[in-house]
Amino acid sequence: MADQSDEKNITVNRKAQHDYFIKERFEAGIVLVGTEVKALRQNKASLVDSYAAVMDDEVWLINANISHYDQGSYNNHEPLRKRKLLLNKNEIRKLKKAVSEKGNTLVPLRLYFKNGKVKVELAIASGKRKYDKREDIAKREVKRELERKLKQ
Repeated sequence: MADQSDEKNITVNRKAQHDYFIKERFEAGIVLVGTEVKALRQNKASLVDSYAAVMDDEVWLINANISHYDQGSYNNHEPLRKRKLLLNKNEIRKLKKAVSEKGNTLVPLRLYFKNGKVKVELAIASGKRKYDKREDIAKREVKRELERKLKQ
């Protein structure tokens, strides 16, 4: 990943880390209207229940909620509209192939500003089963216990 100093997180999809095994990450630009960018500067976004899909050799972000901009007038944006993601052809081809495999999906991990532009961190992911989630929680608990004992 690039230098973190020029990046500012807008929102992070915490549920994605819990519900999916992350296989590969991609950085994508996103096509937005003016009021959406202003709303994002106010951190009015949510990636919960959002996903990405490849349609007609284009990648779309679906169900990402960018709330209305407070000072927006009658031409404010629709909060849950589909938004086009900007990737090069090779990346789109790779994503299309990965999604065609059984069990894989495209999940947005976070929205952030990078050098003044809004970017989406997109991941190829496969869903976790209940026992996988319980296993992760158990590992986290063991790690916490070890850290507590090391502190003492």
